[in-house]
Amino acid sequence: MDFTIRIQENADGWLTGQCEQLPEAITQGKDMEDLIENMEDAIKLVLEYKRDQYRQQNNSVNIMPITLKYEKERIAKTSQRKRVYA
Repeated sequence: MDFTIRIQENADGWLTGQCEQLPEAITQGKDMEDLIENMEDAIKLVLEYKRDQYRQQNNSVNIMPITLKYEKERIAKTSQRKRVYA
């Protein structure tokens, strides 16, 4: 899944990022690499929180993970590629 991040530089030189698809995912980093690493963690935490909230509200519902057909096809194509090591 792809996410779009809005990035702003603060007066102190740090970068602040907010995920457009998950506005609750906000973080900072001292440089772009640090910001991206922190944003990945923030997105994971928000998704875990939302999943837990959903499960608490719907505790009588059966939950089953699925893999989209597109993902299965992509994974199959990737695994069929010949790997060439230099």
